[in-house]
Amino acid sequence: MSTPETPEEPRSADDGTPAEGAQVSEAEAELAAQRLERERIERRKAERQGPIEAGAKLSGTAADLLAAVRAVESGEKPPATVFEEARPAPRRPAPEPVRRAPVVPEGPAAPAEGTVGEVREVLTRGGAPAALAAPAAAALGEDAADLLREDPWQLLRVPGVRPEQADGFARALLGGEAGPDDERRGRALTVWLLEQAAAAGHTVLETVALTEALGRQGVPGPEDAVRNAIAEGDVLVFQDAVGEAVGEDEEQPVRVLVGLERCALAEESLADGLARLINSAPKQDGAAEEWERAASAAEGSAADLIRAASGHGLVLHTGGEAALAEPAALLNAAHGMGLRAWAATHSPVGRERFASRVDGPAVATVAGLLSGAEGPGRDPEGALAVDLLVVLDAPQLDVETAALLSESLPDGARLVLSGDPAVLWSVGPGRVFADLLAARACPQIASRRPDPGPLGELVSGIGVGELLQVEAPEKEVVIVPVRDAGEAVHRTVQLVADSVPRALGVPAEETQVITPGHGGAVGTRVLNAALKERLNPGPGRFAGFDPGDRVAWSPAPGRTLPGRVVGADGQGLRLDCAGETVVVPRDRVEQTVRHGWALTAHQAVGARWPAAVVVLPGDAVPALSRPWIYTAFSRADRHLSVVHGVDQALQRAVAEIPAKPRTTRLPVLLAPQLPGAAE
Repeated sequence: MSTPETPEEPRSADDGTPAEGAQVSEAEAELAAQRLERERIERRKAERQGPIEAGAKLSGTAADLLAAVRAVESGEKPPATVFEEARPAPRRPAPEPVRRAPVVPEGPAAPAEGTVGEVREVLTRGGAPAALAAPAAAALGEDAADLLREDPWQLLRVPGVRPEQADGFARALLGGEAGPDDERRGRALTVWLLEQAAAAGHTVLETVALTEALGRQGVPGPEDAVRNAIAEGDVLVFQDAVGEAVGEDEEQPVRVLVGLERCALAEESLADGLARLINSAPKQDGAAEEWERAASAAEGSAADLIRAASGHGLVLHTGGEAALAEPAALLNAAHGMGLRAWAATHSPVGRERFASRVDGPAVATVAGLLSGAEGPGRDPEGALAVDLLVVLDAPQLDVETAALLSESLPDGARLVLSGDPAVLWSVGPGRVFADLLAARACPQIASRRPDPGPLGELVSGIGVGELLQVEAPEKEVVIVPVRDAGEAVHRTVQLVADSVPRALGVPAEETQVITPGHGGAVGTRVLNAALKERLNPGPGRFAGFDPGDRVAWSPAPGRTLPGRVVGADGQGLRLDCAGETVVVPRDRVEQTVRHGWALTAHQAVGARWPAAVVVLPGDAVPALSRPWIYTAFSRADRHLSVVHGVDQALQRAVAEIPAKPRTTRLPVLLAPQLPGAAE
């Protein structure tokens, strides 16, 4: 190993899933939070208001679109028009959030055996795998079998099913009736594409992007397909203003957006909840003198954060690992004033990391807080019993989780969103933290506390697009060049099992491997197999796992929690995750548990290890981006090894490839509700 003069070109790509957990039961907490979200969306569906108002000056395709939307609202079929870049309707004001009592976590409601049997029969007749019966019944409900007979393309609502598979299923059931121009196919593909977009972080898509994607799926009339999906209530359409009208007689420029109802309603609810916090003065829970004394006792940007939180309902705080001292100082000051102050992290790993910085048991996971499994519980009105809530790793908030948090806060409470804006964004839809930073709707406190040492210097440079030369006298950063995938795997195992423990005293169990994706010649699957063979060989007696194996458990889509196998019995696979015992049922092991010596950067975000080995094989160049590299490199506390095989691609990615853009509506929804918006 050698200390680099320049941390040369490692590289990345990511299709991973991030982490989550809870003190009592991570699975139960996550399921309860998801159930609360579903109930909220159903309630908001019932409360949706009437027809969409529109301006009188619209014409052409915009007027046609408005006519279509009005027809949908009145229950009629819209007229046949072309979508193109028309203009969707103004946003409906979201109803006031309804306070709820917390729900006690239950197990997931399994579909009835009779329903699964009926679905299995339909799937078998259509040549689809019988294993899809339970997921299809869960996704489509008790009428799933009838729905699939009438519209075989509804199979696309089952996670993991692709259009070509649904097409084959439809041909087997419908014969000659099935064709690429079938209206049912166009509607189902519209919804499927929006689900794929949500998984990529978009809350909506522009109509042009959606119709182009439908065309690539072989839909002959993509505009008609979108219009039909709107008519059937499968998707929602919006018209958002962009810029200003040039003159009195000019139409205001608008853009047409189409989205899933769950994403659209969550984003509207989030905008309303944040506006409520911004526009309401915090409860007078402590004299101004007390807040000022607390700020004076702090230093630098910690004092700035305390002063900002004293007088504002929403505050944004940015910084790296060292900056965690500042929200900790805020929480401790609030506790000293007798306030109900809590912090929320996205995983038990983050919870334990932050808990040592604050006084008392005042840190919970987001899922545990929302479900009631952790935290202060709810007040008589159903709101969280807090005066101040600090949410850490805020870039990981998706719109649905953020909406539920904002709705759950009582009037007069303070919300502080704290995080590093340079890391990867949420796996779920939205870019909440980035949108709020761009909107400048509330105080923003940028930490002046940089991460220390060569690692801190390296990561700080990456954050601003520069790959700096760093001096690493204690081997804090080491570059290991490799020529091909086989050598990359060999050197990674060697680093984890031998070089890092021997040279730096960091044991293998405290070293985390991070690689671009799960597949490929140097993905997590290949690396985990090689690392298991070296570090914990065994026959894989328990569904491929042995006691002592490091694992990554995903209790829900998009949430991953590192852990270790401790055994198995009739109930399932037993894991130790952040000190909590988790039992994964046998039938869920294959879908939710992976080996975890190697993770993707999305899985690793929110956690840190004494040492990290970032593997950048040559085939990952297309996935390189500045946020991926920043996230992967910043997971190391003491030592970073870079297994490097990408030539100049690392430097280009750091300098030239920012985060992929996401289409969201939060800034547009929030702007009219801010002070001075009507002026």
